[in-house]
Amino acid sequence: MDSITSARNPKIKNLLLLQEKSKARREQGLFVVEGRRELEHCIAAGFIIRTLFVCPEITGASAHDSADIYFSGRCPKNQISAPSFLRHPTHAEASCHSERSEESPLVIEIPEQLYRKVAYRESTEGIIAEVEYKSLTLKDLKFPENPLVMVLESVEKPGNLGAVLRSADAAGVDAVIFCDPLTDLYNPNLIRASIGAIFTVPTVTASSEETIAFLKEKGIQILTAQLQDSSLYYDVDMRRGTALVMGTESTGLTGVWRQAASAHIRIPMLGRLDSLNVSVSAAILLFEAVRQRQCP
Repeated sequence: MDSITSARNPKIKNLLLLQEKSKARREQGLFVVEGRRELEHCIAAGFIIRTLFVCPEITGASAHDSADIYFSGRCPKNQISAPSFLRHPTHAEASCHSERSEESPLVIEIPEQLYRKVAYRESTEGIIAEVEYKSLTLKDLKFPENPLVMVLESVEKPGNLGAVLRSADAAGVDAVIFCDPLTDLYNPNLIRASIGAIFTVPTVTASSEETIAFLKEKGIQILTAQLQDSSLYYDVDMRRGTALVMGTESTGLTGVWRQAASAHIRIPMLGRLDSLNVSVSAAILLFEAVRQRQCP
């Protein structure tokens, strides 16, 4: 275990670089996760912690005790019984811990003054980690019968993407696909906005053309959200395998999606404005699918 007190330390500088630059994240294959809840979801999803920065003044425990609960994620989820921070592992966790990767994460203790400088959030819990990339592809997605999929085309704002992921988790979505993304999956703002849902929902990136071919191969109907030539969303059957597709608030979906659609759907607008925030619209459509499937 190391201890760092200076903001000029190369490890601290690199942590800040990973937070700020997507290019650095891609080149190093690392991203940053901050906060207890997000890290628990990250570990349960099988991600590998490379470096753990701990502030004992905030956590109320030593860096060594804080790090005890971190393991490689190779354990099945049913062996991870809601891992709690700041305590020694249970017997089940200890058995998982023995199966961790050969190289244990580097644990670095930092003082509160330094932690406040590197923390991305004002409300924080004294835990920041550098985590190895683990990218899924379309081929990795495994669907049950009649899957529900959320597709976003070129949506840029990390806050919107994170909010959609939260709704997707709540609705039990089988996958979220970001097509032609303008923001990388491991942007700290996206992770923060998703409160860890980026790790709980299978999430992949792909081109629109690849995604359309994939959905059609799987026999999944494509419902595009658009104002033109569309039906009210609650009049369309979403009980079969369904992909709900949304574009940006400013320009909507591109022609390739409009042409590929099985049906076009819209949310009725009764006010003076002609659009909702994309994350709100996504939640409305997702829970209509949930309603139909639970109350046919």
